[in-house]
Amino acid sequence: MIVAGVMSGTSADGINVALLRVGGKDAALRFAMLGSGEYPYPAAVRRAILSLMNSPAAKVADISRLNFLLAELYANAVLATMRESGVPKVDLVGCHGQTIYHQGEAADFLGKKIACTWQLGEGAVLATRVGAPVVSDFRPADMAVGGKGAPLVPFLDYLVYRHRSRGRILQNLGGIGNLSAIPAGASAEQVIAFDTGPANMVIDACMERLFGKPFDRSGKIAASGKVIDGVIGELLRDPFFKRKPPKTAGREEFGREFVSAFIKRCGRARKQDVIATATAFTAMSIGLALRRFVITSDNARYKDYVVAGGGAKNPTLMKMISAEVVPLKLTLRMSDEFGVPAASKEAIAFALMAYQTWHRQPGNIPSATGALRPAILGKISYA
Repeated sequence: MIVAGVMSGTSADGINVALLRVGGKDAALRFAMLGSGEYPYPAAVRRAILSLMNSPAAKVADISRLNFLLAELYANAVLATMRESGVPKVDLVGCHGQTIYHQGEAADFLGKKIACTWQLGEGAVLATRVGAPVVSDFRPADMAVGGKGAPLVPFLDYLVYRHRSRGRILQNLGGIGNLSAIPAGASAEQVIAFDTGPANMVIDACMERLFGKPFDRSGKIAASGKVIDGVIGELLRDPFFKRKPPKTAGREEFGREFVSAFIKRCGRARKQDVIATATAFTAMSIGLALRRFVITSDNARYKDYVVAGGGAKNPTLMKMISAEVVPLKLTLRMSDEFGVPAASKEAIAFALMAYQTWHRQPGNIPSATGALRPAILGKISYA
């Protein structure tokens, strides 16, 4: 079965597509990459997405229009990747959609405790344009059985990286950072997974505000700055970093309000120092998460620290992360070594979860999300 996976993350920088040939079931599930593509959002679309994320006041009409517009962009991205890869037809599409709100923890609302999530990208439009069924809206099914709806990528991590004698920690560096820790010889129930905090989100937002650029290309601006250690110490006292897994984060925790407060904390520091501090904050929050929740006295069970996601392209961030993980006796590796291109990992994951859904098989890992049981994820739109 040929499956396209489509991912657009909390960085809201664009669309990643992965084309896979998938077969098998359960532990025998296997896939092969047929092609991939990256497509940046048009500037106006990115501004619209960012304005809606965690917005205290958004027009319902704009949300509805963006829901349909994003489906058109996703379809164009899938069709372009098919042309470039020489794949004439896909049998199924798995589309995560664009998150505009995610609240994994239940909170009071009109007399009820409610946890909720919202991803845009109309599945029916995408299915019609591509000519194949689409599985979308993956997170609610996990939340319906008590999970936090994230992280879902541990399904891929366990499938690809579990090892009989070598424990591995898988780190994704998207807008938000998340990890999966898989002890040697672990069952799915023994996987630890959670969001570590911001990865690129705060860095990108600071770049936008201070330099008018969407991101720090190759980490050059961070490399030219000096880290303000006192600011990071204050930030790491945030309750999020003390909360035990499973836990999720997004723009609700580390979005525009957080960034405004962060820049204010940096005071009269040079702009380069602000970017260096934001970059170090990501690295140190990851190190704190590892020491607090993953690396125990049984340290020897973890050997590899495998990185994927857009942040892997930032040498300054990677150097800072290396300074955190090497003292923990972890070997820093890239996901490409394991046949999972760093930029395509999440798109691959949602292609595989769509395959699971199509075959009426669960796609979550309850120990990662906090769900009470495995769940078949997503909703199907037919072409």
